[in-house]
Amino acid sequence: MFTYERKIPLDLDCGITVYTKVLGAKWKPCIVDMIHKGYQRPSEIHRLIKEATPRVLDMQLRELEALGVVQKNIQPGFPLRANYTLTSLGLSLVPVIEVIDNWGKKHGEEVKQAVANASAYTE
Repeated sequence: MFTYERKIPLDLDCGITVYTKVLGAKWKPCIVDMIHKGYQRPSEIHRLIKEATPRVLDMQLRELEALGVVQKNIQPGFPLRANYTLTSLGLSLVPVIEVIDNWGKKHGEEVKQAVANASAYTE
C-alpha cells in the first residue's frame, strides 16, 4: 500500500499547526464533541453525523486514536462491541471545541447569508 510521505516536515512548534494536525479534518471536532456528550459507540456517532459517510468517520476515529485523543475500548461478549472515550489530551480539547461551537451559533445567520449571497454569484 502506498503511503504519502511529506516533502516538507510539519512545523509542530506552531500551535495552529498542532491544532490542525489533531482536529483539522472536517468531522474530528464533531466526533470529539459527540464522545464528550456521551455518544461513545461508532454506530451512535454514524447516526448523529448524517452528513459524513461511516467510512470517513471510522478513518477519522482511527486517526484520533493514533494521535492519543480517544481511546478505543473493546467490550467482551458476542458480538464484540467497541466504544470510544476521550483521553486527557482529548478532554483538553473540549473547551476549544466549545468556543468554536459558541462562535458558530453566534455568527451562524451571518454565515448563512454570506453563503446564500455567494451562491447567487455562481449560478
